[in-house]
Amino acid sequence: MPRRWCMPLTTLALIFGSMLAVAGTASAASMMHPATTGVAHPSVQPGGIMVRPGSGFRPGARSTRDTTVDSTNWSGYAVTGGNGAFNSVSASWTEPTGICSTRKSSYSSFWVGLDGFNSSSVEQTGTDVDCSRLTPRYYGWYEMYPAFPVNFSNPVKPGDHLSASVTFSGSQTFTLVLHDATRGWTQTITKNQSGLARSSAEVITEAPSSTSGVLPLADFGKVNYSVSAANGTSLGSQHPTEIIMVDNHGAPKDSTSAISSTGAFSNTWIRSN
Repeated sequence: MPRRWCMPLTTLALIFGSMLAVAGTASAASMMHPATTGVAHPSVQPGGIMVRPGSGFRPGARSTRDTTVDSTNWSGYAVTGGNGAFNSVSASWTEPTGICSTRKSSYSSFWVGLDGFNSSSVEQTGTDVDCSRLTPRYYGWYEMYPAFPVNFSNPVKPGDHLSASVTFSGSQTFTLVLHDATRGWTQTITKNQSGLARSSAEVITEAPSSTSGVLPLADFGKVNYSVSAANGTSLGSQHPTEIIMVDNHGAPKDSTSAISSTGAFSNTWIRSN
């Protein structure tokens, strides 16, 4: 004879209420982070201001090019000026392949943006290659830092041809565009925000951060930026600052190639941290 299990109504009510609370939390999380590409780290911020090495920094191998700065989370190129100097930035790149060979999670971002080099905001859009342990994850996003980034649900795959731009117009309007020519989709975001510096424009490979600081840089192999421009003029013709990503001991985490007259350059992964 099968056993019958009896449970008090008060216990059932508590269990049902807990299930509703969990479902509500999951629903709210999916609304805040709509990407369905499997990045289960809502505290990870794939974008943000440039972080300079701390007080314990010991200079390591430096570039032979004239104007360089060190950063623990950025590599690439930036042009800088006074407030209001930049109204647009753009670049194109090929989504690299994530090489996820360990069970430790790691992250890498590729983006264009205004601000962040010497200001406390960044207006930016780009893509990620993250390693969720042994599984690579690819997705696009935009961010009006310090607001949290918003992930796109559109598919992104290795080898996709991507282009991105951030444009300021009027007195407070920013238009952020991310286009995947291979998959045939475009995301256009319009945000109104006043008082931002617009004192730099950059094309960046980044080690994203969390509340605990800069995260391990995912092995992306090599990312090629085919063109880049600020205010409609090639980054390469504006004497940009080269940014070298290093750890707090000065060891490089990736390398940055010379930039061409058309604004083309590449970053090559070296180590995670």
